[in-house]
Amino acid sequence: MARRRDSAARAQRTARTYVDGNTVRKVQTREDIERHIQRHRKKELERARILNEREKQYRAQQERLRNKNTVLDAPFLTAFSIAMVCTLMLCFSYIRLQTEINTRISSIESMKQQLDTLKSENAALQNSIDTSLDLDRIYRVATQELGMVYADENQTITYDKTESEYVRQYEDIPRY
Repeated sequence: MARRRDSAARAQRTARTYVDGNTVRKVQTREDIERHIQRHRKKELERARILNEREKQYRAQQERLRNKNTVLDAPFLTAFSIAMVCTLMLCFSYIRLQTEINTRISSIESMKQQLDTLKSENAALQNSIDTSLDLDRIYRVATQELGMVYADENQTITYDKTESEYVRQYEDIPRY
């Protein structure tokens, strides 16, 4: 009976848990299982403690950020306001310059169109003047009605000017 008691106690201590598979099966005792459970509980407690610490750190950091963001001092607000006013002034001046440039470009275009119109009108008028002149009629009026004649060779005086290449309009004509 002592043997039986020993084997019963041994059976209680030994939890016969087997690992299935093609490896040699290992018998785990109740002590091994309890150690494993204790290790697992310690790991779980350590994980929970670390998570709690991280959560506390995160909350503290968020609180610091909330406090930091809500406090804006007067010099910062003044500098920020000045910077915003300068930026807006620059934007408005840029837009004004752009509109002035566009206005000038459109006025230049309209002036070019007017110039082209005037050039074409001048060309048309010059063409009509050129076509309206009748040189035969002018000759006939000049010779018959006004008594004009062509100049002879002895009536025409030519001279050479050697000191410069051009003739001044109001310069005295030299006498021969």
